[in-house]
Amino acid sequence: MENTGALKGLRVVEMGQLLAGPFAGQLLGDMGADIIKVEPPGKGDPLRVWGQGEKKVSWEVVARNKRAVSANMRVPEGQKLVRELIRHADIVIENFRPGTMEKWGLDPRQLLEEQPGLIISRMSGYGQTGPYSSRAGFGGIGEAMGGWRYIVGEPDRAPSRMGVSIGDTLTATYGVMGILAALHVRDTTGKGQIIDAALYESVLQITESLVSEYDSSGFIRERTGSILPGIAPSNVYYCSDGEYMIGANADPLWKRLSAAMGKPELGDDPRYATHLARGENQTELDEMINAWTKGYTIEEMDALMIEYGIPAGRVYRAPEMLADPHFQAREAIVEVETETHGKLKMQNAFPKLSETPSCIRRPAPSRVGQHNAEIYGELLGLDAEALAKMEADGIV
Repeated sequence: MENTGALKGLRVVEMGQLLAGPFAGQLLGDMGADIIKVEPPGKGDPLRVWGQGEKKVSWEVVARNKRAVSANMRVPEGQKLVRELIRHADIVIENFRPGTMEKWGLDPRQLLEEQPGLIISRMSGYGQTGPYSSRAGFGGIGEAMGGWRYIVGEPDRAPSRMGVSIGDTLTATYGVMGILAALHVRDTTGKGQIIDAALYESVLQITESLVSEYDSSGFIRERTGSILPGIAPSNVYYCSDGEYMIGANADPLWKRLSAAMGKPELGDDPRYATHLARGENQTELDEMINAWTKGYTIEEMDALMIEYGIPAGRVYRAPEMLADPHFQAREAIVEVETETHGKLKMQNAFPKLSETPSCIRRPAPSRVGQHNAEIYGELLGLDAEALAKMEADGIV
C-alpha cells in the first residue's frame, strides 16, 4: 500500500522489546515513518509469542509497518552495526533498563554529540534519573506506583488490572508525543534531543486531580467499581440480553431519561433533580434504573436512548465490534494479509488525518532478521558474503 503518512521520509531505529518501545514504533509506523526493528538473533522479541487465544497474534499488530533486522548488541561487532544504522536514522526508540544503552557503547548523549539532529526517545519504568531508575519496571508496577491500580476494581476486592497493558501503551504514547514535539524543535533549530518517558509518570499524568484532592482536603480516592462517584446516573445497567452503558449525569439529560422511563416527575424530584442530589442518592438511583432496563433488550434500549438524545450504548466485545455498521463505515477494523496467519482483522491506524492519512502498508515481519540483506545492504553497503560471515559469528 502507498505510504501517505505524515511522517513519510523519517527513519526510526526501534530497539527494545515487549510493549512500550514496540508500541511507540507501531504508532510512528502507522503515521508513515520507516521503522527498522532491531532484535537479538535467534528468538527475537518475546512479543512474537505473546497474546491470548489459540494463536498468538499480538506481534501481528504491534510489528506492522516495520522491517526487521537482527543484531547482537551484547558484542562489540553488533554494537558497531547498530551505531552505523543509527547514523542513517532520524529517531531512535529504546525501552531497556536505564544504563543498558550506555553499557553497550550506545550512550544517547554520545550519539547526540555525533548526530546533533538525532531524536532519542527513552522509555523505562522509573525514568533515567532518581533513586529507582536502575530498578526493573514492568507495566503493572508503573500502574501501581502511578496511582492507577489502587483505584481500579470493586471496593471489597484487590485492585484490578485494566484488561490491557495500559501503562506500557501510555508510556509509548507519551514517548511519541515527545518525539513529535522534538521534531518541531528540530525543524526550527536543527537540534535533536533526548526524551525521558517514565512509565509511572505516564500513568500519573492521566490520574486527573487525584493528588490535588489529597493535597487540598486530605481526600484519598478509593475503588468504586463501575460507578463514577457522586456523578449519576453513569453506570452499566442490565438489559434482558446483556450489559448497557447509560451516561445521563447532567440535569437536562436526567430530565430526558426520566421521560424515557415514563416517569417525567422524577426529573423534578428533589432527590434527583440536581447534580448534588443525584450524587447523594446514587445507589438507589442506579437500582431504580437497573430495574427499568431489565425490561428491555439492548436493541430496544438503543432505540429509546437515541429517541431521547441520551448518551448510551452497548458494552462491546470483539464480536460486536466486527458486526457494528459504524465500525464498518469508518473502517475502524481492517483485514491485513499476514505472513504467518493469513488474513487477520485488527484495528486500523488512528487518528484520521485528512491530507496525510495513516495506514497499514506492510504486515509484521515473520522472521527475525528478515530484512537484514535489504537494510544492511541498502544503508551500510554490506554484501551477502559479509552478512553470511556475521551470521555465522552470531553477530546478526
